Formats: sequence, structure tokens, C-alpha cells
Amino acid sequence: MKTIGLIAGNGQFPLLFAQNARRLGYSVSAIAHKEETLPDLDQHVDRIHWIKLGQFGRLIKALKGDGVTRAVMIGGIKKTHLFSKIRPDIRGLALLRRVIERKDDVLLRAIAAELEEEGIQIIESTFGLSDVLADEGVLTTRKPTSAEKEDIAYGWDVVKEIGRMDIGQCVVVKDKVVVAVEAVEGTDSTIERGGRLAKAGAAVIKRSKPQQDLRFDLPTVGPQTITVMKDVGATALALEVGKCVILDKAATLRAANKAGITVVGLPA
Repeated sequence: MKTIGLIAGNGQFPLLFAQNARRLGYSVSAIAHKEETLPDLDQHVDRIHWIKLGQFGRLIKALKGDGVTRAVMIGGIKKTHLFSKIRPDIRGLALLRRVIERKDDVLLRAIAAELEEEGIQIIESTFGLSDVLADEGVLTTRKPTSAEKEDIAYGWDVVKEIGRMDIGQCVVVKDKVVVAVEAVEGTDSTIERGGRLAKAGAAVIKRSKPQQDLRFDLPTVGPQTITVMKDVGATALALEVGKCVILDKAATLRAANKAGITVVGLPA
């Protein structure tokens, strides 16, 4: 049986990938991060190795020990943990010292390059999962209103710029005013903050960075995103076609329809 490696961060996406990979006939060897990766992952993989954030040497040793030559990097790491939870080993310290900028893209590419030097190729995170990407057009029963369309159009270019600067992948807009920009806190917290400020009727716009590497850090939404939007009264969600992951797409769109939230897929 072919083996594929899974370097897992937080959220549901690593579980979804593991389940699908096994359905496709792969044995899954997972690297899970303590205080980040969901414990349930161990029920969906063949082997699992728990490490602390920054233990890069242990990560490499575990994957090579399991005979992994191809792997994916899926799920985020809370950036605030880089300040408080990181416990690098010697290999991790060496990598961090070589990386001058701590931008996501720079750090992830450096990790991927070093893994490939060890004979482990990092492949696209959507391997075998093309159906989870956002489609073009209105994906829900309700279409966006003219005001929502204006807010989405206004926020679309803003998200591109904050992505280009590697700040975040999401903004919240109300009446063509940016009320929240994603930074280290993540999408859900951005929506909560923006929704509280906007009161009701805000649009959430999420798209990839212009320099996005499809091997990691794709923008991701799911049922929880809709729950947060409903709680704060946000009414529209815009996603980039082919570059935004919708976890449990059917359930996400059902929840959006039930909440009266419009979801649209827009081309870059």
C-alpha cells in the first residue's frame, strides 16, 4: 500500500484529508502538533506521531521512518503560539535562524525545501480533494443584494492587498467600510470582531494571496464559519473560485441557506 504523509495543524481539514486518502487506498502517516491538532485525527490515520511546535528534526525522522516520500501540509498553526508554545529542537532552531522573515509563505517554503532535500516531496494540500474547492457563482438559494454586491466588490481588492503583504486572507465589510482585517487571530475571530462593529448585514470576503502556494495555507471555511456569521448577523460570504476550501460543502451550504446567508464564488 502506498504511504502519504500528513503534517497536520489545527481544524477539520487534516481529518477530511486523511479520511479521503484512505478511501483512495493510501496508508496515512501523520505528524500532529500538540495543542493544535485535533486528537480525533488518530482515528483516521494508520500511524501518528505527536510533536511540539518547532520539533523539525523529530518530524523528519518520523516521516522517513515510516517510508514517506510524499506529504501534504494541512491545517493552520495559531501564530500566537509562535510566541509562547514553540519548542524547537536543534534542527528547528537551525531552520528558524536561516529564515530572516517570519512571513507564512517564507517559512512554509523553507520547511518544504528542507523536506525535499530529505527526499520528502510536499504536494498540493487538495490532493484527491478537488470537490472541496469553491465553485463559481451563487452557491446558495439567496442571491446577494445590491448592497452586498457593492461590499463584496469593495472588499475583494482589499483582501488581495493584505494577502500580498502576507497579513491575512479575510476582511469584513459593511457599507463599503472595512470593519475588520484578519491578522494572527484567524477567520472566526475576525468575523466576530467585524460583526460586533458592523452590528448586522456585513459581508465576509475570503481569498488567497496573489503569491499563494497551493501546497499550503489555502483559505478555508466550513459549517463553523456560517455559525459565527449567523451569531453576529453577517449576511454574505464571498470566496475565491478554485482556491478556497469549503469543508463539508453540503453541510456548509445547507447551514447558510437555513441562516439566510448568501455564499458566492468569484474568479480571481
